Amino acid sequence: MHLSRLDNEVFFKKAFTDKLVFTQFVKDVIGIDIKVGKIETEKRFKPKVAYIDFAYDIFAESKDNRVIIEIQRVKYDYNFDRFLHYHIMGIAQLQKSANDYKIKPTVYTIVVLTASDTVEDKKGEIIQEDILISDINPHNLKGKVFNLYGHQLIFLNPNFKNDNTPPRVKDWLDLILESIDNPDNPKINLKNKAIKKAAKLIDDDNLTPEERRAAKIAFATEETRKIVERNAKAEGQKEGRMEEKLETAQKMIAKGFDIESISEMTELDAETIKQLETGEYYNNTD
Repeated sequence: MHLSRLDNEVFFKKAFTDKLVFTQFVKDVIGIDIKVGKIETEKRFKPKVAYIDFAYDIFAESKDNRVIIEIQRVKYDYNFDRFLHYHIMGIAQLQKSANDYKIKPTVYTIVVLTASDTVEDKKGEIIQEDILISDINPHNLKGKVFNLYGHQLIFLNPNFKNDNTPPRVKDWLDLILESIDNPDNPKINLKNKAIKKAAKLIDDDNLTPEERRAAKIAFATEETRKIVERNAKAEGQKEGRMEEKLETAQKMIAKGFDIESISEMTELDAETIKQLETGEYYNNTD
């Protein structure tokens, strides 16, 4: 067994859009049984809600229309504010079709964080938590919570799993982290049928050529995003954009991408890419 990395969106979606995997994951994380019909990827609301336009990695609604589950995979950082917006817009979308202000379905947004980055709260304290849950239920001055709404935004980070992590959740965090750090000899709970199914789906031997190519493009896209963010000050300047493309191409060359894929992602011509491979490019521009 050689697991493909679950911090790659292609493999993540392949695993978690399987109904057995999806429903068991939801049960283990949230504690509810759910029966779903279609599991969608890149779900967008049309028309978009207010000025917020985004896509959920994985989206499903229960057959009884009482529960909506949205799952996002994030590799790079926490982005708490962004996902709060996504979660709230998911709730707001339901109001558009409601006859009154009562929203019957409960919305759960699960965000899987695969980066080991740490962030600080508003007081400057470091946050390194395996599970964080945000809800909008009110509480009184004594701290008693009243479950009026039920909606929850849940963050999971396998990098910070610990002895207190619930075993049912730890199984999934192990799967995610082992696929990244120990893909050749993953220590995962194969007694859990859903974990076993997910592992089989992302086993390298079970990948199609199309999935392998899509995964490479997804990797390159994310590398490009990182470079653009690092060079945000140079955005809009021709020289800055060219440096970003060259840096992305060099990373892809080092990863073994073919010239066609590199050209597709960077918009560089084949000759430039060949010169980067041989080291001639910068010699010619000195």
